[in-house]
Amino acid sequence: MDTFNNLRVALDAIGHSVYRLSGQSPPSLRMNSDSSLTSSTMPGGEVVVPVSALNRAIGSMLERSFPLVWVAGEVSNFTRAASGHWYFSIKDAQAQMRCVMFRGRAQYAEFTPKEGDRIEVRALVTMYEPRGELQLNVEAVRRTGQGRLYEAFLRLKAQLEAEGLFAAERKRALPSHPRAIGIVTSLQAAALRDVLTTLSRRAPHIPVIVYPAPVQGVGASAKLAAMVDAVSARREVDVLIVCRGGGSIEDLWAFNEEVLARAIAESAVPVVSGVGHETDFTIADFAADVRAPTPTGAAELVSPQRVLLLRELDHRHATLARGFGRMMERRAQQLDWLARRLVSPAERLARQRTHLQQLSARLASAGARPVRDARARFSLLQMRWQRWRPDLAAHQARLGNLTQRLDAALLRQHERQAARIATLSARLEVLSPQRTLERGYAAVLDAQTGRAVRAPSSLKPGRRLTMHLAEGTADVALADVQPRLADGF
Repeated sequence: MDTFNNLRVALDAIGHSVYRLSGQSPPSLRMNSDSSLTSSTMPGGEVVVPVSALNRAIGSMLERSFPLVWVAGEVSNFTRAASGHWYFSIKDAQAQMRCVMFRGRAQYAEFTPKEGDRIEVRALVTMYEPRGELQLNVEAVRRTGQGRLYEAFLRLKAQLEAEGLFAAERKRALPSHPRAIGIVTSLQAAALRDVLTTLSRRAPHIPVIVYPAPVQGVGASAKLAAMVDAVSARREVDVLIVCRGGGSIEDLWAFNEEVLARAIAESAVPVVSGVGHETDFTIADFAADVRAPTPTGAAELVSPQRVLLLRELDHRHATLARGFGRMMERRAQQLDWLARRLVSPAERLARQRTHLQQLSARLASAGARPVRDARARFSLLQMRWQRWRPDLAAHQARLGNLTQRLDAALLRQHERQAARIATLSARLEVLSPQRTLERGYAAVLDAQTGRAVRAPSSLKPGRRLTMHLAEGTADVALADVQPRLADGF
């Protein structure tokens, strides 16, 4: 029953996509009891859609309906195109499926499949629309039995844990207010953008230094370890984030190498590991001082939230102001009590009048402060708005200037090309064989072989020649030949 329902939903999606592409309202599709597809009659006649629209709708439905999946099989018809893309088929005893792995993914593969290899591919089910063929868009490839990587992970984890590399007493606390934050990852990694966005949002006042290193491929772990060592030597940051986005175990394998784990453990700077998703665990996570579930989580762990800091600062300032005010009030009250015992009534009245004036001034100041602050904020916002307001006249003038420069450049290029064509035409006219013949020269060819006659010694009486002149061709026979030395004309 579940299969029947899934098929019905898929057919409904295809039908609605096709009719949406054709610009008409979709009919109601239904499944009969014998699982055959029927449709209601469309008002105004039948619907006709192009094959490309149908293939596009089917491909869109496939990509939305099928998630990334691991597929196992045997490689056949493997081809590496000049563009770097891989094309092959994966098959078993009952079926086969065409596969494509584009260069951006293929360059990170740990091995190149060959005919007959048994592999597993992580792929998305798609359709190649020009031929209407179902295919797998491969994102990762591994040899069958990748459980060996997990076994190697467990062995290395047990070895380093026995050495005390993961001991809790080795872990260091993260600085609550770092002066600078370092990031070790690839410049092309999506995780870098997430981390920088989070740091910019939470703590824009803290400088960030990015130490680029590959996070996938051959030798990536050694380069990551070298960069961690460089951070320790430079001492430019107070805390270091080692991160990358999620992926399969082979994608994250650079963070499961011993060399990187030891570099993190020996780092002079506290290290936060943010590798993969929350469910992904690597050796680097255990060696780091703190393990974050994601790269974004790592950024949140190392950065104090600026809004909270400002809020706490305002709270402390208000507390200090209240405490100072209460102390001043107590001192003033004590002074008044002592003054009442020492001063005359007239002086007491004068002091109370002064105190009343002070209170009045404070009240006026307290009432004017919100207005003053609001005016200051308004002025600041007005200045920021004026600074970011686009200067349309300047942009239009610059656009007009660029247009004139472009027209002038095109005109100069056209003139140069025309002059060059004229020069080449004149040179071609000078070198034309016809012009040579018009100056009185003739081309003498052997009538049998068609080759040019160059030496007088090859001329014999009775030999037939073909002579090409400026105004035509003539066949001649030699009656007599008198050779002369080549002394000019």
